[in-house]
Amino acid sequence: MTQSPDHEARISRLEARVEEVAADASAARHLAAAGDRDLADLTVKVDANRKAVNALGEQTRARFDQVDARFDRLETEMRTGFSYMHAKFAEMDRGFAEMDRGFAEMRHGFDQSAAGFARIAELIEARGPRDDDR
Repeated sequence: MTQSPDHEARISRLEARVEEVAADASAARHLAAAGDRDLADLTVKVDANRKAVNALGEQTRARFDQVDARFDRLETEMRTGFSYMHAKFAEMDRGFAEMDRGFAEMRHGFDQSAAGFARIAELIEARGPRDDDR
């Protein structure tokens, strides 16, 4: 049986179309493989960036831990220093209070001496001039 020219033309077109579809399928496989490679490359880059960011976070945490430790030491040293200064100021206050008591005692002694000298002067004046003094 012979086929009509219409069938042969249709079969030729169908064969040509099958070849186009096969070429398109090959191109699609090639593009899919390229996309897979791109996705794999992107995954590697994202993982590398994630690791870099995590490492930076660890470094930053370690630095902040060092800063916290330094501030803790500084706070301890300042508290110790302030406690020492407070004790010294308290000691100075006690010394000034003792000095004030000493000054008060001296003032009292000077007042007594002045009263004694005034009494001596009164007694001398009350006695009057002596015969030797004339």
